[in-house]
Amino acid sequence: MDPSLIIGLVLAFGSVVAIVTLEGSHITSLLLPPPMILVFGATIAVGLAGNTVKDTLRAFKAVPRAFLGKPPKPQDSIDGLIALAEKARAEGLLALEAEATDADDPFLAGALQNIADGTDAEELRILMEDQIATKARVDHADSKFFAALGGYAPTIGIIGTVVSLTHVLENLSSPEALGPMIASAFVATLWGLLSANFIWLPISARIARLSELEVERMNLVMEGVLAMQGGAQPLLLAERLRAMVADTGSSDKGDKGKGSADADRAAA
Repeated sequence: MDPSLIIGLVLAFGSVVAIVTLEGSHITSLLLPPPMILVFGATIAVGLAGNTVKDTLRAFKAVPRAFLGKPPKPQDSIDGLIALAEKARAEGLLALEAEATDADDPFLAGALQNIADGTDAEELRILMEDQIATKARVDHADSKFFAALGGYAPTIGIIGTVVSLTHVLENLSSPEALGPMIASAFVATLWGLLSANFIWLPISARIARLSELEVERMNLVMEGVLAMQGGAQPLLLAERLRAMVADTGSSDKGDKGKGSADADRAAA
């Protein structure tokens, strides 16, 4: 689990609580049910109106993944692929069928099964590319849904403020009540801005980023599996896969190894 979204939201809302407290007000003055119901309810409602019911349900099912999702580690995928490549060279491609059964990743398991079944390399590439494209398209739709909510929320907050101010103008005969009523009217605008920038847009960005990382991992797996099917030498495959990612730490290991080799030659 990567807690960045949770930490960010806690700090963001904590900053709001801090400024309200330092201004001498009380946080309960912002927790007014009518404007909150309007902003959150109407925002989700218009989001539903602009999509299908299936899109909306799928988008909200992605919310736990946005909070609890763990970014994939490229080095783990590379290590696993190298181990599979070594087994394929030693025992043949049919040995990958057993690995397909034990694999936790459905994408990798399907690819290994296809290799064991003798699927043509070009056909396998097309199949895997289609699976990657579908994954990216679904995640983009989920991210786009919450980005749309982030666009609707501020305007709906303004609508709530206008409605409340209309009620204020109906009570001009009670000057002593105008101050609290006007303050309450602007709470809707506040929640529209807060929900957009503190909830909907961060969730949208988080889903998009996790999708990018997962698509990168799937591309890494695809290239590794296809190279394995072609009989690539495991060490060369390892170098190729490390070249595809930026944070495997391979360059540091390479520099360290080179430095040790230079030192050995100098000592000799």
